[in-house]
Amino acid sequence: MKSIYITPEEALDAKRKTAKPLMWVGIVGIIMFFSGLTSAYIVRQAQGDWLYFDVPQLFYISTAVILASSLTMFLAQWLASKGSMKEATALLAVTTVLGIAFLVTQYEGFLDLVESGIYFTGIDSNASGSFFNVLVWAHAAHIISGVLALIFTTIKALLNKYTVENHIGIEVCGIYWHFLDILWIYLILFLVFIR
Repeated sequence: MKSIYITPEEALDAKRKTAKPLMWVGIVGIIMFFSGLTSAYIVRQAQGDWLYFDVPQLFYISTAVILASSLTMFLAQWLASKGSMKEATALLAVTTVLGIAFLVTQYEGFLDLVESGIYFTGIDSNASGSFFNVLVWAHAAHIISGVLALIFTTIKALLNKYTVENHIGIEVCGIYWHFLDILWIYLILFLVFIR
């Protein structure tokens, strides 16, 4: 029986051809998930008994943080494409820290909601607070996966696993992170204006 040997160049080419399309398939799935949630929000809101409350100020701060993280991720991707791996690695680390800061500000925003009497469940809860929590926590779960991807990518960069010819991991991580940033902008605008 003849053995099949794939050269490193062929393996890299296969990774380039599959990694980005697979990420886009995952992103389409996430878009469908959040489309369903926001549609359910609109339908439930129209039924009445909807409590109107202001979005906590910390969510606006977290928006600035995630926008900054998108900038640092873009610069990391650009520097990696130019072969400046040390600088790209540093910016990946900064993006990771900003991702964690986003999660912290989100958590503190939820604490503000609870102090204001907006609960996810329980006798004092309202559908509007429950939907708000579900939307934002679902996004936070995806941010956690994004931070884990950033940590993994940063560690690989620190171990010099990326080169100017092969930095597909940074590119794919960047696509996911930018998508999460755009998704948050959509959600915050939705939650502010669909009241």
